[in-house]
Amino acid sequence: MLQIGPYKLPNPVALAPMAGVTDLPFRRLCAELGAGLVVAEMVSSNPRLRDSRKTLWRSRHDEEIQPRSVQIAGNDPTEMAAAAVYNVAQGAQIIDINMGCPAKKVCRKAAGSALLADEDLVQRILTAVVAAVDVPVTLKIRTGPTPDSRNGVSIARIAEDAGIAALAVHGRSRACAFRGQVEYDTIAAIVAATQIPVFANGDIDSAAAAAAVLASTGAAGVMIGRAAQGRPWLPGQIAAHLSTGLTPPDPSQAEQLAIMYRHVCALHDFYGEFMGLRIARKHVSWYLQGRPDYAAQRSVFNQLERAADQLQHLQQLAPGHSNETHSNEVIAA
Repeated sequence: MLQIGPYKLPNPVALAPMAGVTDLPFRRLCAELGAGLVVAEMVSSNPRLRDSRKTLWRSRHDEEIQPRSVQIAGNDPTEMAAAAVYNVAQGAQIIDINMGCPAKKVCRKAAGSALLADEDLVQRILTAVVAAVDVPVTLKIRTGPTPDSRNGVSIARIAEDAGIAALAVHGRSRACAFRGQVEYDTIAAIVAATQIPVFANGDIDSAAAAAAVLASTGAAGVMIGRAAQGRPWLPGQIAAHLSTGLTPPDPSQAEQLAIMYRHVCALHDFYGEFMGLRIARKHVSWYLQGRPDYAAQRSVFNQLERAADQLQHLQQLAPGHSNETHSNEVIAA
């Protein structure tokens, strides 16, 4: 059983922190459908941003989802330590440090994966954060700044020495972003060089892929990112396969529509109608990918300007079901 500090996870499948995606409604849904760990969207260590609307949304945590893992991002050891203390006071049970995000707006501030180029600063940040809080501290990294300067093994050893409780490794460099082959061999080298649990991350989009990655890397678990968008059941599906060797079938079309409907309702409730219906658009787009009428449905849905209209449209997607019948299915799901 994979353990992070005092927390024994129900399974070794984690939902990756994704800005603009892993908000409370999505984390709650993925946890309900079987993810072993869900990590919140990154929040800035900058104290001046703590009362911004975006940070307040990202800082809301569900008491029912435990352990509550909160990711912080920044480049100043003192500020990062203070951010960890603040978030623990707000209910975080695990602090995750972001050194994996390749987004330009994050790296321009010398945060995220940009930090990997400065091993001394990495060491100072990790040491400061671990010393500041009494909860487990985890770390998300990439394999290095560029393919020609991979230092993932070195960073992992620094992390272990600093007291990091678990490590997630996206198997690409910062420069590669999400392009090219995932370096599972580098993840394997990191696993071999450390004693702490390592989550393998990158292009794991099925139960078979997860099993193959675990077999080739020796990692303790897998972390699912973009593949879970529109498929919140995927982490649980992978967990079931790793436990039993059998892969549960995808939810039926009716079940998927019911999940999507509940998700959109939760977004409306969480964000309010104005932002909720806008955020629902991208999630519904992900859910509907693969349908033959995807482009048309997406176009229609994205033009709807009332929450009630979005819900009515989703009810009408179920073939052979009246609005009343599908509504009852959704409520029961």
